[in-house]
Amino acid sequence: MQIASAGTAPPIVGRSGEQSRLRRLLADAKEGHGRALVLRGEAGIGKTTLLDHAAAMAGGFRVLRAAGVESEAEIPFAGLQVLLAPVADGIADLPETHARALRAAFGTETAPTDPLLAGAATLLLLSELAERAPLLVLLDDAHWFDRSSAAALLFAVRRLGSDPVAAILTARDGDRPFPADGVESVTLPRLDGDSAAQLLAARWTLPLDVADRVLRESGGNPLAIVELAVGRPADAEAAPLPEPVAPLPATGRLEEHFRGRLHALPEPTRWALLLAAADHRSELAVFTAAAGALGVGVADLEPAEVRELIRVTSGRLEFRHPLVRAAAYQDVPLGRRLAAHRALAEVIDDGDRRAWHLAAAAAGADETAAAALDDAARRALTRGAPAAASQAWERAATLSADRPARARRLVEAARTAYDAGELDRAESLATTAAAAVAGLDGGAPGDPGGDPGGTAADAVAARKKVAVERAGQAAEAGWVRAQVAYERESPTRAAELALEAAAPIVTLDPARATAVLTEASWCARDAADPELLARCAQLLARVPPGPAAEVRDALAAFTTLLGSGPTPSSARTMRALLQASHDGRITGSVERLTGGFVGILIGDDVTALATLAAQTAALRDEGAIGWLPYANEVLALGHLVSGRFRDAEVTVSEALALAAELAQPVQLTVLTSIASWLAAVRGDTVLCELLTARVRDDDHGHRIAAALASWALAVRDLAGAEPAAALERLEESGRGPAGRDVLVRALPDHIDAAVRVGERERARELLAELDTWSRRTESPVASALALRCAAVLDDGPAARDRFEASLRVDGCGPYDRARTRLAYGEWLRRHRSPSAARAQLTEARETFDRIGAHVWTPRAGAELDALGVRAPEQPPQPHGAVRLSPQELQVVRLAAQGQTNREIAAQLFLSPRTVGHHLYKAYPKLGVARRAELGRLDL
Repeated sequence: MQIASAGTAPPIVGRSGEQSRLRRLLADAKEGHGRALVLRGEAGIGKTTLLDHAAAMAGGFRVLRAAGVESEAEIPFAGLQVLLAPVADGIADLPETHARALRAAFGTETAPTDPLLAGAATLLLLSELAERAPLLVLLDDAHWFDRSSAAALLFAVRRLGSDPVAAILTARDGDRPFPADGVESVTLPRLDGDSAAQLLAARWTLPLDVADRVLRESGGNPLAIVELAVGRPADAEAAPLPEPVAPLPATGRLEEHFRGRLHALPEPTRWALLLAAADHRSELAVFTAAAGALGVGVADLEPAEVRELIRVTSGRLEFRHPLVRAAAYQDVPLGRRLAAHRALAEVIDDGDRRAWHLAAAAAGADETAAAALDDAARRALTRGAPAAASQAWERAATLSADRPARARRLVEAARTAYDAGELDRAESLATTAAAAVAGLDGGAPGDPGGDPGGTAADAVAARKKVAVERAGQAAEAGWVRAQVAYERESPTRAAELALEAAAPIVTLDPARATAVLTEASWCARDAADPELLARCAQLLARVPPGPAAEVRDALAAFTTLLGSGPTPSSARTMRALLQASHDGRITGSVERLTGGFVGILIGDDVTALATLAAQTAALRDEGAIGWLPYANEVLALGHLVSGRFRDAEVTVSEALALAAELAQPVQLTVLTSIASWLAAVRGDTVLCELLTARVRDDDHGHRIAAALASWALAVRDLAGAEPAAALERLEESGRGPAGRDVLVRALPDHIDAAVRVGERERARELLAELDTWSRRTESPVASALALRCAAVLDDGPAARDRFEASLRVDGCGPYDRARTRLAYGEWLRRHRSPSAARAQLTEARETFDRIGAHVWTPRAGAELDALGVRAPEQPPQPHGAVRLSPQELQVVRLAAQGQTNREIAAQLFLSPRTVGHHLYKAYPKLGVARRAELGRLDL
């Protein structure tokens, strides 16, 4: 890394707009407004030239620069390692979780980490480097960065925020796309005629007809102009042009032009260049060690150096342009390429590079190369690089002579492709893997056919082991297809595929069956499909007892509850899972989240919320970024039903941002439905309608999300004196399993709406459901809500006792208690108890204002107005914490606990400077001047 000296970059022909854009980017970074920019375009369009221009303009900036290399594209974290190598000493100063992630990425530690934690660690490292001087990060040919590096770098540059960091990436148009959602992007056009002529005239004096041919056939591509003009002397007779009907090498065929230049070299030089091009590091020492096997040496590089096709610097061979390297590699016989890779594999110590060279040297099945790729894939997983692991296993499968080994490797490739977010590859690989496993049924090479020296029992045991392995592989492939179907098709299709995968292994592999059936149960829940839920329950009942019995039983109870309603035994079973999750006796992420969620369904809000908060905190501490949108979804629901609306907003806000960044479209829809409910209760009608429209427009078939969005509109309608509209929405959304899911908490609204439109018989039916839920779950929350609804339905003298009993129940959140006070106050006013009504309504209104349930404030205010109690002329100023944005509140709370900006940044996957920016904006809203004052605030 270097500090760039101040200077003026030379102008670039035809790129004034892009140059101005780069100047603004650097100026913004100096002012503490970090941004990133992707320069896109075809080969030779001038992307690297603009990077050079930015580096020349970056006086006072620290500069980090790296370039992607095609042959490096499957080596996990190769690009990130090259970029950060000059500043690797700073890794030791990062928080341990983040330091461990980068050490794992670079292969110096074997602790598995979340693939995206390397991105959070990179952000923190770049931010800390920028504390000393503004930082410029230049990434050339980003489309050739390995996927793990690209994901980490994009995660970091999207979150630069308040950091003095500018990042410029280049990506070539072509078959290997470089998606960079959320990052500003500009595609470089070809030069116009005047600019192209100016570029040509500035470097060469050519006859008019020659210049016209170059300009016409280069198509405005700067590199094409340069290369087509090379060697064209002023004397046209010395180098006559091709016939007019024959083209010059034009854009899109630049490789052909470079091949022509390479063919003019001596044959030993071409073989030497092949060897240099075959390895992504292009290290002179490696070249020298391998050259003898090809009968070449360093001296054979000289003709290419003289023609400026390569240069040797700092022990590395550098090609003038990636297309030169491509031509040097591709335009030689296959046998020579294989020999080059064999020679390199013999001298390279690095296990991953050696494995890929062995694979590149294989002309057919090669179990040695396949086994080396097996090992490389496992190493990639320990480094948090599932994409690289998937590529290695897929290639290993193509090299496998042994059919069972090929099937296993395909399954591994499919699983890791899904884990890497590569859904198309995952589905294709899973389908291929399933066919490969099915093809083993008739026996295959490598199958145990009985050991002549062993017993018959040994042979039977061996065959049983093989059968279990194959069944497990088939189930894994089906599970991957189910998970892809959830994202791409619908929860219904996902549940069907998961059930198909689980059915053959319920007795053979109980642990895997339970895991797959967990997936199936959640998908059936999301689809709100009674038949699928019943099939889940039936298969779960067949899973034999074992270590996962508690989870299995709770899942069976969960599916039964959603399918037909709770029973006393199912409620006890779910409470046992909740308690085991709360106590830490169950540690799996899915299992603990399931335990917290069923706690919500059985109305044990306090324990459920504590369990979910603890699990989310644990995931955050582990750096499990990919899990957080799912964990935050369930945690937000816990906050919602317990009336902690600001906490729910904070949780949903973070989850939405992460789900968008991680490309989790289904999760975005689910989280949007929660956000719509929060907007409704907050009284933000416009936002509520916008968000619910987004959920309705999603055709994915997530019926629980759609039902939650309908409840949101019902809350708005009910509070706005439109009970008929509310009743219609709840009647539609509360049918079947959806009404026994989170929407069981909508029963009080459903009953209230029915009573207000005079549908008292329907209200009694709904109250019977609420009573059943209360009795069978033994939930204090359900009991309090049932007492309130009974009082609302029965307008007689007994209503007072029911309202009072409801308010005495412990465990209800502030929202439910305020709703009870509102209904009680309305009843008291109608029954001519104005003083008591005033007390209940006043407390209800104050609670609504305090917790942000503003949609109900007008209704309480109207009742108080009828009692002659006027609303204050000056409405109470919102509590300071209410005025904070969700992320500001999240930051302030952690700061109030005594955490430093750096510690907060590590928890929230931000940069310390961004944390400081949030605090700077939050202090005036809270009426404080310094950090020490935060501890005394109610946040």
